[in-house]
Amino acid sequence: MMKVKALIADDHPIFVEGLKCILRQPGYSFLELIDTATNGLEAYHKVKRLNPELLLIDMNMPEMDGPEVIKRLRKEGLPVQVLVLSMYDQPRLIRKAFKAGADAYVLKDKAPEELKEAVEALQNQETYFGKGVHLNESGRHKRFQTGKTYDRSDQFVSQHLLTKRELEILNLIVEAHSNKEIGKRLFISDQTVGVHRKNIMRKLGVTNTAGLIKAAHYHALI
Repeated sequence: MMKVKALIADDHPIFVEGLKCILRQPGYSFLELIDTATNGLEAYHKVKRLNPELLLIDMNMPEMDGPEVIKRLRKEGLPVQVLVLSMYDQPRLIRKAFKAGADAYVLKDKAPEELKEAVEALQNQETYFGKGVHLNESGRHKRFQTGKTYDRSDQFVSQHLLTKRELEILNLIVEAHSNKEIGKRLFISDQTVGVHRKNIMRKLGVTNTAGLIKAAHYHALI
């Protein structure tokens, strides 16, 4: 493979150091690490300044999350290829990354060899899906619905599991509006609001309105 200039964007120092160790191994000499970034805003500015050919980026970072960084880079037409390295295997989040403009998605708990495969695919102008990466639930076990594959205290996951409409309704619930009042505001029936309310409570793991309001504040969803 041709030499590829890469920038790593991740806010976990131990993971970054581990990745650096991998890149120092003989089999990974095709990647030349030119710099690292510890938050999304820093990553965005360093890509613009340093012009790497490849950005290895996490989904959840301070200042600006991965999808937002990718979206801004794509909007400005920067030619950098983007490989997402993430712990998140929820299809909704994976779709969000690709919708923003990611070229590849690899899970952090997979073998280092996947990194090599991903870069090779990108050099061939192909999109790469790592092992365990699926765009819909039919392609994998629906484990996340049991609450065992992600932590409900993870703000990033909680925010992205809720749809735009659900976040809108959640804000109105917190403002103490009834289902009927919310329905009038959003031009939907109060029964539809009730369905949304139940879905929101299920996703946030609560069973009543008081718990819903507490969870909304805890996860900074409002």
